[in-house]
Amino acid sequence: MYAYTLIAYPAPTAIPARLSPAFARVHAMSSMPPERPAPPPAPAQRRTTLPAFAGIGVILLLAALAFAWVGGWLSPQRLTPQRMINAIEANGPPAPGYRRAHTKGICVFGRFDSNGSGAALSKARIFAPGSTPLLGRMSIGGGAPHGADNDARVRSMALQLVADNGQEWRMAMNSFPFFVVSSAEAFYEQTVASRPDPATGKPDPAKQAAFAAAHPESVKFANWAKTAPWPTSFANTDYNGVNAFRFVDAKGGSRYVRWSMRPQAPFAAMTPGQRKAASADFLSQDLQARLAQGPLRWDMVVTVAHDGDSILDPSQPWPEDRAQTVVGTVVIERAEAQATGPCRDLNFDPLVLPPGVEGSDDPILAARSAAYSVSFNRREGEIGSGRAPDAEGKGARP
Repeated sequence: MYAYTLIAYPAPTAIPARLSPAFARVHAMSSMPPERPAPPPAPAQRRTTLPAFAGIGVILLLAALAFAWVGGWLSPQRLTPQRMINAIEANGPPAPGYRRAHTKGICVFGRFDSNGSGAALSKARIFAPGSTPLLGRMSIGGGAPHGADNDARVRSMALQLVADNGQEWRMAMNSFPFFVVSSAEAFYEQTVASRPDPATGKPDPAKQAAFAAAHPESVKFANWAKTAPWPTSFANTDYNGVNAFRFVDAKGGSRYVRWSMRPQAPFAAMTPGQRKAASADFLSQDLQARLAQGPLRWDMVVTVAHDGDSILDPSQPWPEDRAQTVVGTVVIERAEAQATGPCRDLNFDPLVLPPGVEGSDDPILAARSAAYSVSFNRREGEIGSGRAPDAEGKGARP
């Protein structure tokens, strides 16, 4: 919000009244009554400050109403970023200092090697031939900071790339090929329906069934979660940007795109027995072991939409025959614990974009950005006030 200051300039000085000529005239005739002197000039009146104070009051009132609207106080049932994060927090025990979603993760460092092909699609400096340093984070889904890797169906990759001219691009991708629902409101309803029942410690099946009936697009995601193979590593997992963005080239041409990071490491699926026997931290352990042998690579593949492809609904995948371009390679060279690593205090807001890349009107994209901000502010406040020793690596694990 911008603060406006009203400046009250002083009123101009009043012009005195002209003196009466009677004070310069001799009374020659006694029969004539003497002329009264002209009244003294009226004192200049100060301009009242009441309008200025009233204007300031109006601005303060409007600012307060704006904050109340954003916070949802004027309409408690309206979905706000704060209400979304509150719902996520209510699904598990408090984890001060941690992200509210995709809580468990590890920082990674490396570079993006552009092959120059992306320059035909976007004027972003990152697509010029050459390398751009990156800071990233690999994580699993869920809100438990020490959750078991072998129970996490979703894996994620988040990246921050800063070009040599200062252009910055942040992106957050997941292992699922499409989003679970088509709107932020539906995602909120799913979060509430997934809340563990205090009596059983598990979600209520009746509430989940009711949610699925109300949002049939979520059934497709549930089928993916049940049937898709589990990769054995962060390194051989695909990471997909399911939201649409608009690429703008140097000539002003534009197109809508989605992108994926496709691993160069060969795919291998976990068997049920391997999953059961795997340690709770097997993904980060495997990542460190692989990096000890050399860098890990993912090709960045950009898919261009056709007319009629859904731009606003991330739950709808695009047909597989759409044109795809490999624009470069993500190279991960080392990893570090997030408790002491620089990715801990970085918000991978997907709407931090360089010139040449623009967000679409996908409502999920805007909701993600806003919710990430609320989560970031809360966890940074907890760390700054000394209430998050575990997140800083200073406390014993629960």
